[in-house]
Amino acid sequence: MVRYSLMATALFYLSFMTTTLRSVNESKSAHGFAVVELFTSEGCSSCPAADEAAIEMAKRYKENVFVLGFHVDYWNYLGWKDAFSNADYSARQKQYASSFSLPSIYTPQIVVNGKTEFVGSDKSRLQKTIEMELKSDVTSSIVLSAKLNEDKKVMVNFKTGMSSNNTINFALVQFSAQSVVTKGENQGRQLRHINIVRDFQTADATNKQSAVYLDIPAGLSKQDCKVIVFVQDKNNLHITDAAETAVQ
Repeated sequence: MVRYSLMATALFYLSFMTTTLRSVNESKSAHGFAVVELFTSEGCSSCPAADEAAIEMAKRYKENVFVLGFHVDYWNYLGWKDAFSNADYSARQKQYASSFSLPSIYTPQIVVNGKTEFVGSDKSRLQKTIEMELKSDVTSSIVLSAKLNEDKKVMVNFKTGMSSNNTINFALVQFSAQSVVTKGENQGRQLRHINIVRDFQTADATNKQSAVYLDIPAGLSKQDCKVIVFVQDKNNLHITDAAETAVQ
């Protein structure tokens, strides 16, 4: 009876450890990430649905999903100037159009990890793409901190294992905002936004700097913002690493 009890105990322990190790290994393999770049505009009637899709995904995925709202400026001529728009963000979208061999740029557009693009209001495809990217086995090498200095600039200190073929992107994002649109295609609508990119800087891997400075727009405090940093291949624009931090 004692021999049987010891054998049963050993078999139970082995079974438990096998199950436990399998769970640990499975959790370790689920270290992927998804950088979701939404190119949007308050002057575009198709964009509010994409903004809502981005809001829903950000609520659903609390870790390793980095949503960035890039407000482009080429819809401003329709009578409503998007206060968050920036010509630099339109230029960034043109880079993607070239990379994906698209005939033109459009809104709303979503680009995930620099590898996949589609209409931003396609919530089902967005979720499936995020899920696929989260299954990747990735180990982040970004060490990151951000602090508001005496000049009212956000000093981002960083360290990463980039190669010479990479660039590193720094985005100061405003957590949320609402706008009441009084003109243009969205006249009379109240629009919601999250993670609006308010300043964006890029550093080359060959640059030995260890800090980048981002501007906080007037009227915002450090509690209204965070910093998202992501590494991107220069040739195919694929994003290979990402991290975020609060502003201290």
